[in-house]
Amino acid sequence: MAVYSSLTSRTDSAALIPEDVSREIIQGAVETSAVLKLARRLPNMSRAQRRIPVLSAFPTAYFVSGDTGLKQTTEMAWGNKYIDAEELAVIVPLSENVLADVDYDIWGEVKPRIIEALGIAIDQAILFGTNAPSSWPSSILTGATAASATVDYSTQIAAGDDLFDMILGTLANNAAGLVALVEEDGYAVNGYVGSISMRGLLRAARLPDGAGNAGKGEPLFKRETMQDATRYYLDGSPIYFPLNSAVLAASALLFAGDWSQLVYAMRSDITWKIATEGVIQDGSGNTVYNLFRQDMVALRATMRLGWQLPNPINRVQPTEASRYPFSVLVP
Repeated sequence: MAVYSSLTSRTDSAALIPEDVSREIIQGAVETSAVLKLARRLPNMSRAQRRIPVLSAFPTAYFVSGDTGLKQTTEMAWGNKYIDAEELAVIVPLSENVLADVDYDIWGEVKPRIIEALGIAIDQAILFGTNAPSSWPSSILTGATAASATVDYSTQIAAGDDLFDMILGTLANNAAGLVALVEEDGYAVNGYVGSISMRGLLRAARLPDGAGNAGKGEPLFKRETMQDATRYYLDGSPIYFPLNSAVLAASALLFAGDWSQLVYAMRSDITWKIATEGVIQDGSGNTVYNLFRQDMVALRATMRLGWQLPNPINRVQPTEASRYPFSVLVP
């Protein structure tokens, strides 16, 4: 019996993308994202929202007066923070003619672009709030600004401070540098994320020379030998300089913080759909691609994840509004 109604559906086509490729892209996104590389990953989420109990009040101990003195009571308290999983997506349009003509691994071309797009979107949403879902916490830049945990590079240069003062030392007005700002809130800096321009500033920073001329001596931040691979550390903690333009130098030069306090969780790994019909529009509704008329295929990749800063109470800084585990060097 002749059959004329069979077709290869989108579900059938999706099977062409093996599961190990999905896992590889998820891992690649984590490695590409400087934020996720430093942050602490929690177990995958089983639903769209996860509740995190956070300590909000410490117990207090009291000395007892005499042998029969009364022992006092105390309390502890917890508040709730939530991780909300939101969808992140990217569409890769491909020409059917290109697919028919290529004699190389098309996935070798597509995967790096998907990984790059995911990494940029994640980093900019967490660091700057760029296109971030409304259910996510305020960006690190916003949070650090609200907690008065920023250092202004241009202002401090004019005041005579150098990068060592701004990052690891004390400023000319006796204000704290980046690391001290985090420490004053009860946290310890264990990593940095900087812009590419910051990398150049660190290379150019020099000690005074033998005659006392500022900025004319040995490099202030240097590795031990010229034979070592290029590695950047500040006070023993690594610095990452994303090459994907995720760190917007016009808004922030360097993020310092206790990255173990930033937690994230995956709700779902990469899922795929392959479409051969429909249109792709820009934000104004204008048609960019008409898949059917232009003989194109569109690959859509989506994932869901969320993040949070529990910021639990600590003995050094009990006031939550003033307590923040990150500081930022702004331009």
